[in-house]
Amino acid sequence: MDEVNLAVALPLSLEQQEKIKSVDARAQVTLLPLTQRYLFRNGRGMPLFYREAPAVELTPAEEVVERQKLDETLSKTEIVFAQSAIPGDLPGRAPNLRWIQISSAGIDRLPDDVLTSGITITSASGIHAVPIAEYVLAYMLYFAKSLPTALENKQANRWQSFVAQELYGATLGIVGIGSIGQNVARIAKTFGMRVIAIKRSANGEHSELADEVLPPTGLPYLLSESDYVLLSLPATEQTRGLIGEAELQAMKPTAYLINIARGSIIDPDALLTALKENWIAGAALDVTSPEPLPLNSELWGLPNVLITPHITPATYRYVDRLVDLFCDNLRRYLDGKPLLNVFDPTKGY
Repeated sequence: MDEVNLAVALPLSLEQQEKIKSVDARAQVTLLPLTQRYLFRNGRGMPLFYREAPAVELTPAEEVVERQKLDETLSKTEIVFAQSAIPGDLPGRAPNLRWIQISSAGIDRLPDDVLTSGITITSASGIHAVPIAEYVLAYMLYFAKSLPTALENKQANRWQSFVAQELYGATLGIVGIGSIGQNVARIAKTFGMRVIAIKRSANGEHSELADEVLPPTGLPYLLSESDYVLLSLPATEQTRGLIGEAELQAMKPTAYLINIARGSIIDPDALLTALKENWIAGAALDVTSPEPLPLNSELWGLPNVLITPHITPATYRYVDRLVDLFCDNLRRYLDGKPLLNVFDPTKGY
């Protein structure tokens, strides 16, 4: 393969930049400056992992100049490495573009014009498994050890004992056992938990990570058996509203729902009713619908709800893992080998 032009629309450290540049001399790397990275966004991106100014002050004349410079770069670009805030008109502005590597595991924030362009899109699936699994463990321990009660007692200067639960012997149901679900299952088994998992293609088999692996039709069984239900599946048209009134009522009244996937997977009205009427014991929500969660949402005031602002993937090691994944894929691309995490339109992820 001849030389290829690569545009990086992410703020990276010097070490991370050099790692990309050292992959192969055939890759001609252009690092977009802050002004152009800002203009590159479509407004739907969520820059959670990068310490970067949230906005750039440009005069109208300056914006015209910077946009012209950006378009000149994009006109020669074959590869783009960016957040999911890809502008919808990118295919037209970058006629030589063949591959986009995004920084998120989900592709649901990409514009339809990009998804249907025929350009190869690869996600960052897999790099979130460690930090998200640790958060899931923290959520389960938060509820099992009655930490809300402990915090309430501390705030009231009250020395009052209480009896907590154990994770040992409890059942964890994992809806979507990809890289994140597998890592959660691995940790759960070390705590002595029983694990039931839903997999898109499964035949009730057993594995080292789960006691039972079921197809999607096994969801009612999983919900009725689980003390903790983890949602870790992609957001697609098929999974939108997957957890509604019937599913929440199928759960144990002592069970907890944990969502680290996307807020669209749960019917928000049904969830609010379930939490207020104690159909379930509580929920830990890192994602919501809508997002950010409105200030007037009743979820904020419910004592049986733990809310985090879509931060479970975010650690200081995130970008290092992202760059390592991209470098691996860049080598594959230049050598004509299959890329990792290629978006499949037929699956929706």
